[in-house]
Amino acid sequence: MIHFTNEHLTVFQSSLYQTTSAVIQTDEVMILTDPNWLPQEVQAIREYVDRELGEKSLYIIYTHSDFDHIIGSGAFPEAKVIASEELKNHEYKNEIVQKIHQFDQRYYIKRDYEPHYPQVDHAISRDGEKLDLGDLSLTFYKAPGHTHDGLFTVVEPLGIFLSGDYLSDVEFPFIFSSYIDYKKTLKKTESILRDHTVHVHVPGHGSVTGDLADVERRIKESTYYVDNLLKDSENVGAFCRERYAFFEGMKNIHSENIETAKKEAEKADQSPDIRSDS
Repeated sequence: MIHFTNEHLTVFQSSLYQTTSAVIQTDEVMILTDPNWLPQEVQAIREYVDRELGEKSLYIIYTHSDFDHIIGSGAFPEAKVIASEELKNHEYKNEIVQKIHQFDQRYYIKRDYEPHYPQVDHAISRDGEKLDLGDLSLTFYKAPGHTHDGLFTVVEPLGIFLSGDYLSDVEFPFIFSSYIDYKKTLKKTESILRDHTVHVHVPGHGSVTGDLADVERRIKESTYYVDNLLKDSENVGAFCRERYAFFEGMKNIHSENIETAKKEAEKADQSPDIRSDS
């Protein structure tokens, strides 16, 4: 399960969708992200935390509210939770938890904890908001588009960029919330790289990278995808088929992205305010 490790960062990767969970620690604090997926995987993360935590304070950052990213929430009841204000105030909390139960029912899965929607202790309300935890300083940026409640985090002085379900090397952009917001969020990643010294990038799915050129390549590939989704969807589909090894398993999402983008583009054409914002 351990996909990446260095002095301050250990990243677990699930067998399902290569979903990641990062553990960041110093002598004073431990920060966990999105504990997931299968019971034995959540248990492995729990055991690692128990071995390493000692007297440190434990925090969990939830990058967004997709059920696979909150599925391990019940296994860490002592943690203080950090998430976006939108995640805290989500309108469909019960429905998200129900998706966890449906998943477990479908695959006959038993857990030794009760999954629940996270109770947020630190709700992030604006770009550039900061939170000092021990000897770490966290800077947050809203990241809507994939979902409406996404959150980027830069952990300094370690230079760790937590991007949630953006900038993956195994997934093209999944646009579940807003096409226009997704494009804006991608622009925001460019400014994050300009304004912060990033040493390690941890996506929500796929591979951790310490290569800044690789991060920039992921931005360019995602930007190509969203910019050309409506202009040349056939070539974009061919690009995805060549670039992403599991495209056949997620090509329905590509089709859904096109429909989402079309609806927003049509709405933007009818509204000068939306058009000028996009």
